[in-house]
Amino acid sequence: MKISNGFNASASGLTAQRMRLDVIASNMANAETTRAGFVNGQFVPYKRKMVVLEPAQQSFADMLNGKLAGSKSQQGVRVAKIIEDEAPNKLVYNPSHPDANADGYVSMPNVDPLKEMVDLIAATRSYDANITALNASKAMFMKALEIGK
Repeated sequence: MKISNGFNASASGLTAQRMRLDVIASNMANAETTRAGFVNGQFVPYKRKMVVLEPAQQSFADMLNGKLAGSKSQQGVRVAKIIEDEAPNKLVYNPSHPDANADGYVSMPNVDPLKEMVDLIAATRSYDANITALNASKAMFMKALEIGK
């Protein structure tokens, strides 16, 4: 095992959590956006986005074959894709809104600020945990260097 594997795993976690934080910020910023796109001649509201993470190494067999072949195996996680939440939009009665339908209802984004705040706290905690792991790896590396003194 290389000493940099811990650094690589923590770095990939930091990158992934940073992407989650960016997507959450985008969701919060667009929580009231009723004109995020134009489909079939109609404006459509913003759709909540979510980050899908996956292991950098796809399967145990891939990892085992890589180790047997002597190749470097990648550690950590990566962002697989960003998907849109398929939850229905909220209908809010506001007949004076420019995007209201004939009945006076406005289709609002499916962003729940409370859910976004929970995701924000989870992503922040995960980011902090990766920083802690990175600092621990750095401290072990520094102690290993001091052995030679």
